[in-house]
Amino acid sequence: MSTLEDLRNIRLEKLDKLISLGINPYPATSYKDISNFRITSNFDSLEGKSVIVAGRIISIRKHGKLIFIDIRDVSGTIQLYIREEDYSGADYSENELKFADLDLLDVGDFVEASGVVSKTRRGEISVFTHKIRLLTKALRPIPITWDGLQDKETRLRRRYLDTNVNREVFERFIRRSKFWQAHRDFLNKNGFIEMDIPVLENIPGGADAKPFVTHMEALDQDFYLRISHELYLKRLIGGGYEKVYSIGERFRNEGLSEEHLPEHVAMEFYWAYADWERGMAFVQELFSYILDMVYDGKTVFNIRGFEVDFSKGWDRVDFTDLMKERYGIDVKKVSLKKIRDLLTEEGITFEDDVNLARGLDMLWKEVRKTLSGPIFLINHPKYISPLAKAHPNDPSITQRFQPIIAGSELGNGWSELNDPLDQFERFKKQQALRDAGDEEAQFMDIDFVEMLEYGMPPTFGYGHSERVFWFLEDVTAREGVPFPQMKYEIDRTTKNIYDLDNGKE
Repeated sequence: MSTLEDLRNIRLEKLDKLISLGINPYPATSYKDISNFRITSNFDSLEGKSVIVAGRIISIRKHGKLIFIDIRDVSGTIQLYIREEDYSGADYSENELKFADLDLLDVGDFVEASGVVSKTRRGEISVFTHKIRLLTKALRPIPITWDGLQDKETRLRRRYLDTNVNREVFERFIRRSKFWQAHRDFLNKNGFIEMDIPVLENIPGGADAKPFVTHMEALDQDFYLRISHELYLKRLIGGGYEKVYSIGERFRNEGLSEEHLPEHVAMEFYWAYADWERGMAFVQELFSYILDMVYDGKTVFNIRGFEVDFSKGWDRVDFTDLMKERYGIDVKKVSLKKIRDLLTEEGITFEDDVNLARGLDMLWKEVRKTLSGPIFLINHPKYISPLAKAHPNDPSITQRFQPIIAGSELGNGWSELNDPLDQFERFKKQQALRDAGDEEAQFMDIDFVEMLEYGMPPTFGYGHSERVFWFLEDVTAREGVPFPQMKYEIDRTTKNIYDLDNGKE
C-alpha cells in the first residue's frame, strides 16, 4: 500500500514533467465565465453554447481515447467529456494540455476547461471539452469520499479537507455566514448602527469570565482581550447614539467543552429609551427572522435530545419559582450554608471558597438541563446580575431575561443599570469577590462609572453568541466553527517530508 510520501513523490514527478513542458503549474489567471450549477440548472438555454468552467478534479475515468473528468466548484459538480479527436493542439505557454498530457493530472488538481454544453448518450449534462488548462497542481491527494476522512482529529485540524469531502460541513459554514448576515440585516433595518469597538481593553467587563492577558509594548502596559462587547457599546449610548450593535470575536480564558470555545463570535445590541419588556418582543422577532433567512422558515428543531418548537411562542418562567420548586429555597433570602449543603446533596463539586452567586448558578444549571424551551427566564436575583436594573416592584430582583433553549442559556437581555452610584456599589462587591479568589467576578471599572455620572438614558441591552447557531445546527462547539482552537502539533509524515527536526520525535 502506497504511503502519503510515495503518492506525493509521484505527483512531484508529474510536476517536474509539467515544468519541463513549459507549463506553469500555478498560474495567476483563469478565464472561467460560468458556474457549474448554472449549466446544470439551465441546460435548455445553454445547450450548444461555448463556456469556460473551472474547479477541482474529483474524479478521472479513462476509456481509451475518451476521458471523463468531474470537476467541482463552489456551486456543484459538472462532467468534462473529452475526446482525443476534439483536440487540435495546445499552447504550453498558456498552460494548455494536450490529450496525451492528461495523464499528468490527478484528483485534487484545479483545471479550467473550454467547450460546448451538451449531453452524453446516457443523458449526462457535460461540457464537451476541446481545451484544458492547468490552474493548480495538488501535491497531496485529498480523500474522495466521507469514508476516507472519518478521523475527527484530522477533520478538525485540516478543515479544508473536511469541507471538500463532507458537503454537509461545507454547507454548514455557509449557513453560519448567513446567520450573522441575518443579524446585521434585521438590526440595520430596525435603525441600529454597527460599531467597531476595542478588542484590547484596559479593564475587561460586561460578563463573569476569566480574561486573556497580553502586553502592549508601545505603552508598556498589560491589556485584556475583551470578554464582552457591553461596556464600550454602553459608552456609545452615553455618547448620544440610540441604537448600536457589534458583531465580532470575544475571548474567555476558560475550558473547552461541547458548548464553549475560548474564542467565539458574539453579538450585542443596545437600545436607548427601551426596556426589557420591549426587548423580549424584539429578541423574539430576531429569532423568527433568523429562522426565516437561514432555515427557510423551519420552526421545529431537534437539539441535544429536545424537540424545540419555535412556532408555539416563548413562555416566561420565573427564576425564583423554578428554584423554589426544585430545591425548596427562596433565592432572595437563602444563605451560603444552605447553598453549599444543596450542592453537596446534588453531588456537585465546588471549591471551598464558592460564593453565594456562584453556588446558586451551579444549582440553577442542574434545573436548566430539564428545560426544552423556547422560554424566557426572568426575575433573576440582583446579586447574580451586577449590570441589570433592579425591578421597581421588588429591588431584590432585576429586569433581566435569558432565552433558554434545549437545556441551555443562549443569551442575556436586561434593562441596563444607569445609576452610577448603584453601579459603583455593585462593582465594589464584584471586585471584593475577585480579590477573594473568584477569577470570573467583574473588575472595578471606574471609567465606566464616570461615564454614567455624565448620564446615560434608560437603555435595553441584549447579547448572544454563536452558541445559538451551534444549537440550531445541533452540533458541538468545535463542529460549529471552521477552525476550532486545538493544541498545535505537526504530524510525523509532514516532519519527514520537510525534514523538520531531522526526523526526531
